[in-house]
Amino acid sequence: MALDILYNMKREMLRRGLSRQTVKAYSYHVNRFLLFYKDKDHSHFSKADVREYLYSLKEKGLHGSSLNVVHNALRFMMIDILHKGMYLKITFSKVPRRAAEYLTREEVKSILASIENEKHHLIIALMYGAGLRVGEVVSLKKEDFDFQNMIGWVRHGKGNKDRPFIIPETLKEKIMSFCSLPQSFLFMGNKNTHLSIKSVQEIVKKSSKKAKISKNIHPHTFRHSFTTHMLASGYDIVTVQSLLGHIHPETTLGYSHTIRPKLITAKSPLDSL
Repeated sequence: MALDILYNMKREMLRRGLSRQTVKAYSYHVNRFLLFYKDKDHSHFSKADVREYLYSLKEKGLHGSSLNVVHNALRFMMIDILHKGMYLKITFSKVPRRAAEYLTREEVKSILASIENEKHHLIIALMYGAGLRVGEVVSLKKEDFDFQNMIGWVRHGKGNKDRPFIIPETLKEKIMSFCSLPQSFLFMGNKNTHLSIKSVQEIVKKSSKKAKISKNIHPHTFRHSFTTHMLASGYDIVTVQSLLGHIHPETTLGYSHTIRPKLITAKSPLDSL
């Protein structure tokens, strides 16, 4: 029965076009719930069982953001798979998000200058120059680039949506060179598929150490830096939000805490009376 629930749930999530990350997370949390109640008939599950399970996780120290994900996963199981009522009004407080750390322009230049491998250099340059997530950059294919209009496309990104990104002028020739190679992905790994996220994490770690940057740098730091530098250069929130694929402008603002005073430059009409 447990396997049936997980199978049907995964099939339904894929049918609805939910992201791979969501499918993986929901399946994991539902499986943990089923193991927690392994001796109980699944047809007798109720919202009281969900509430008890959620509070048991809270007592173990799981924070609000993760608890809300578990809650949503169990709601999906109860309503869409088991067809049970699941009105359970619980929202756990999220842990305040730490200000996103970013690199200065000089630090970005130092890291790029420390990378001798051409492929590794292009990966880091694209994450910063186009604001790409690590999973997006490793999934790029040559057909994702429109060099005539100088834009690229992230296919099936976060939220399973396509979005455009900037092709930096300085990277055009290098990208075209990689696109000319007879391979499926722009950045190939060792197993006839794209380079792994873990490999990129190692590239970032080694290059940051070589550049003697003391900050805690990870691949997403380059996306933070892209956002901060674009906004600091005077680009409006809507433009940057579109390039990042953010649904809400508040998310974009969250990446740009250091330059908020510069964002609101419009003058009130009252001042011109």
